[in-house]
Amino acid sequence: MGIDKQSDIAANLQIGPTTLGMVRIYLEADGVELPLDFDPEEAEEIAEELRSAADAARRIADSAAGKSGKSKK
Repeated sequence: MGIDKQSDIAANLQIGPTTLGMVRIYLEADGVELPLDFDPEEAEEIAEELRSAADAARRIADSAAGKSGKSKK
């Protein structure tokens, strides 16, 4: 499955600190539990990637809706 492919799979996502000073991203779907632990620096890099992807997705959605920010004369 590629990153841009639609899916009907539902999952729960939780993010928080662990008692060992790590940041855990916890995914649960269809009986599968997947804890992913990252040191704080890695977690900050992931957060930056999420923000960047959100900005790009927003630009794509705005462009598709005709909200490019350019005035039309």
